[in-house]
Amino acid sequence: MYDTIIIGGGPGGVAAAVYAARKKIKTLMIAESFGGQSSVSAEIFNWIGMVSIPGSELAQKLEEHARAQEGIEILSERVEKAEEIEGGFRVTTGTGTYDARTLILASGSRRRKMGIPGEEEFNGKGVAFCSTCDAPIFAGQKVAVVGGGNAGLEAVQDLIPYASEIYLLEYSDSIKGDPVTFEHIQKSEKFKGAIMNAQTVKVLGDKFVKGLTYKDRVSGEERTLDVTGVFVEIGAVPNSEFLGTLVEKNKYGEIIIDHRTAATSKEGIWAAGDVTDEMYKQNNISAGDAVKAALSAYQYLLQKEKAHPNE
Repeated sequence: MYDTIIIGGGPGGVAAAVYAARKKIKTLMIAESFGGQSSVSAEIFNWIGMVSIPGSELAQKLEEHARAQEGIEILSERVEKAEEIEGGFRVTTGTGTYDARTLILASGSRRRKMGIPGEEEFNGKGVAFCSTCDAPIFAGQKVAVVGGGNAGLEAVQDLIPYASEIYLLEYSDSIKGDPVTFEHIQKSEKFKGAIMNAQTVKVLGDKFVKGLTYKDRVSGEERTLDVTGVFVEIGAVPNSEFLGTLVEKNKYGEIIIDHRTAATSKEGIWAAGDVTDEMYKQNNISAGDAVKAALSAYQYLLQKEKAHPNE
């Protein structure tokens, strides 16, 4: 039985692994891949300590850092299930089961996709899912933001210092985000307006994005915006399905944590990053919360050892 199993290979999972190694905790790290959502970002400007770094390079460095840790076993698989057993927890993958006294959940989330032609083809080539990460890349360019909730409005705010023209597309007939934020972005000359009842149809381009086609849901007419950037801000889905009811989640499927210690509702399980109810979904915050999780797990294991020294 391992002392802990870390699930996830993004900044949170790797941060937890580094600190688990420093505390010499017997650890298994299960990561389907490394880097998290940022691995597809063309350039990242807010990873502390790096002025800029391509997402693929950040993923590579995270993997290198994890594999350099002594005493950390790494399994490149997808977790299918996590459940409680006597004395700890059991994690099931496609090839086997693994037991641990504690779990650190850093499985992240996945962006909700539009599901239209061109979206996957131009992912990282004009289609972006993180305005905080990628806005500077689109300096002087015309861009479209899909989604009229708070995430979409905040994406427009992030883009105003960089893009030359910004269009906002919303599927329904009204903006769902905060009115104060919407009023603020309307004051910018770069914001060219919100297009209501817009159903995205296709992302256009050759090597990179050249346009976005949408259908007016009222008239049925299709129109095309000549843009070189498309920011998809229609929400995210936490990768928490494999947990079932093991820990408490909110209505969005995010794991509810104590933000002081990163503890979940289940004793012996901690969580960090985008899979949690953390307000700000950022790499640096994921890493910080994962450090809390690893140190909390270490203290928990020490206390258990003192209470049951012969186990």
